[in-house]
Amino acid sequence: MNVTNEESKEKMNTNNSFLVFSGTKSKYLAEKICKSLDCPLGQMNIQHFADGEFSVSYEESIRGKDVFLVQSTFPNSDNLMELLLMMDAAKRASANSIVAIIPYFGWARQDRKDKPRVSIGAKLIADVLGIAGIDRLITMDLHADQIQGFFNVPVDHLYASSVFLQYIKSRLPLDNLIMATPDVGGTKRASSYSKYLGLPMVICHKVRQTVNEVAEMRIIGEVENKDVLLIDDIVDTAGTITKAADLMIANGARSVRAMVSHAVMSDPATQRVCASALKEMIFTDSIPYRKKCKKVTVLSVADIFAEAIRRVCNNESISSLYTIK
Repeated sequence: MNVTNEESKEKMNTNNSFLVFSGTKSKYLAEKICKSLDCPLGQMNIQHFADGEFSVSYEESIRGKDVFLVQSTFPNSDNLMELLLMMDAAKRASANSIVAIIPYFGWARQDRKDKPRVSIGAKLIADVLGIAGIDRLITMDLHADQIQGFFNVPVDHLYASSVFLQYIKSRLPLDNLIMATPDVGGTKRASSYSKYLGLPMVICHKVRQTVNEVAEMRIIGEVENKDVLLIDDIVDTAGTITKAADLMIANGARSVRAMVSHAVMSDPATQRVCASALKEMIFTDSIPYRKKCKKVTVLSVADIFAEAIRRVCNNESISSLYTIK
């Protein structure tokens, strides 16, 4: 979806106070963002040493500039460490402000103490980013909305719904479509789509015995002769979502698709998707998906982040970017 605002873009052309840089693994997305902004991607050097250590340096002056750093913190942890070094280098190079653009915020599933003697990883990462010098965070589809409160700086929480809704309306059979969630935790997200589109919704209830392994699953609602669209924020090993799709087909669904914000897709996720009853798996490009699977469709969120950058620079409201939450 092209969310470019021409008036905002004209203002940006007269404002040279910002620069966009990228870490190693998110450069593909940063380049798309810069294309939408009609600006060059900033020059940065990331030097790697034999022992795995690396250093970061800016290859152009950023003194007095508003610096936007694009880097998702998907595995491995080097991506987070790169971002922290980029922030530290920007702070020491006298940047006016440091805005972290983290399309996929890792460790978000660790947002509370769900059993004794465990860390709250999302809070720890928020604290580390704060100490490193972040002035603002722009992210998308956090696993839990309350993570915004872990930060002591402004957080612009964007939603992939704008690109997803366009795809749903233009490509999917709305007259027979039903929204679904692969687990109870995603009920709010699927319900938002259901209410906005005026479509019914069903829920999959799952029971886990160990991490990344579903022991039991059942459907709450009717799916017979329906085209089902599963909505979720993260697919990791794809065990839950493929099991849900297979269960939907077993209960008489005509077809099953899945629409997911972040393609973590740890092995053997791709094999599971290819072998499952899923007709299509739709992701955003918040995380690069480079494996081969004919069922996978990738939609870009670059324009959404580009428009957010424009509005931050122009001190304009971002709330109008939210189609549904």
